Amino acid sequence: MDAPRPLLVTDDAELLDDLLRLAATAAVDVTVAHTTPHAARDWTQAPLVIAGTDLLPELAELRPDPHPNIITVSRETDHQPQHDQALANAALRIGARTLLALPDDEGTLVDLLADATQPRSRSSLTVAVLGGRGGAGASLLSVALAHAGQRAGARTALIDADPLGGGLDLLLGHERTPGTRWNDLTSREGRMSWPALRDTLPAPGGITLLTWEHGPATPVPVPAMRAVLSSASRGSDLVVLDLPRDPDAAAEEALRRSTVALLVVPAELHAVMAARRAAARARKHARDLRVACRSSSCDFPADTVRHALGLPLAGDIPAEPGLARTLDRGDPPACGGRTPLSRFADTFVSRIRAEHGDSEVPQ
Repeated sequence: MDAPRPLLVTDDAELLDDLLRLAATAAVDVTVAHTTPHAARDWTQAPLVIAGTDLLPELAELRPDPHPNIITVSRETDHQPQHDQALANAALRIGARTLLALPDDEGTLVDLLADATQPRSRSSLTVAVLGGRGGAGASLLSVALAHAGQRAGARTALIDADPLGGGLDLLLGHERTPGTRWNDLTSREGRMSWPALRDTLPAPGGITLLTWEHGPATPVPVPAMRAVLSSASRGSDLVVLDLPRDPDAAAEEALRRSTVALLVVPAELHAVMAARRAAARARKHARDLRVACRSSSCDFPADTVRHALGLPLAGDIPAEPGLARTLDRGDPPACGGRTPLSRFADTFVSRIRAEHGDSEVPQ
C-alpha cells in the first residue's frame, strides 16, 4: 500500500498551481481534492491537509473529523480585510494550525510538506571523520563506521564531503553504480525529502551513499550541505561524514552538526605534529572532538597521541597487514566483523549509541 500523501483542498487553479510547484520543490507527492466531499475521502489518512481559503467556508460547514495537521493557505491577492475574520473563524472551526499567504510563506510551506512525509523517530547520530594528516585513513574509517552501523541494524547514510578525495564509491566497489551525486545537488537549499533523495542514491550493502562524480569536483555550497545533512538526519539512525583534512566552509558546517568528530592520527611523530594543527581548527566547530589512533606500539602508545593532542581517546586501531591487499583487489574494507578496523568500528558505534541513549534501533 502506498504511503499516505499530503492532501491539497482547493478549486482555485492559480493557488493549486502554486501548491503543486511547492510540493515538487519538496519532492513530495500529493493528493488533490477539488471539492469538499472529495476531500473527506482522504482526510483522516493524510499526514498534512492544506486547505485553500476558497473552500474553507464549505469545509467548516462540512464539519470534518478532527485532524492534527491542517494548514490554510491563500494568495496575497485574495486578502480582503472584510473577509479576514470570517476566514479566521472558519479555520478555527476545522482546527487549522495557521493561515499562510503565498508567496511570502512559500519556504514555510515547503518545510511543512517535506516534514509531513518524514517518519517520526529519534534524532540520528552524526559522526564526522577527518584525517590528522594526509593518508591518515579517514576515508577507510568512515566506510568501516558505515558498515558497523549497517551491521547493528541502523539506517545508515555515508556522505563523502571531501571534494579532493578518491571517492567513497571506489572504496566500496560501486564507482559504476548509477545514482545522484553531489554535482546534482550543489544548487539545492532548504528542506529536502530524505525518502525521495535516498531513492536516487547508490546503496552499496544497504548503506545510502552520497559521493562525487569522478573528475573535477566543485566545492559544496553551505546551503546544499545544510539541506542534505538536515534531510539525512531526519531519515537515518546514523550519518557518517568523510571530511577533508583542511575543512572548507561546507565541512565546517558538517562539523558543527556532528554529534561527535573523530580525528584519525597514525602513531607517528610527524603525524601527531600535523594533527595538532588540524585539531586546533576542528575544535572551533566540533562540540565533541576525539582522536582515533592508528597502529600504536610500545614505543609510541595511543596514550602518548592522546596526551600530545589534548583530546579524548576514541580508541586504538591496530595495524592490519592485509588491508593493502584487500584494497588492491578492489574489495571493500571492513565489510566483515573480524578485522581490526571493523572491530574498532563496531565497538565505537555501539558505545556512541549507548552514550546518546540509542542502544536500540527504532522500529
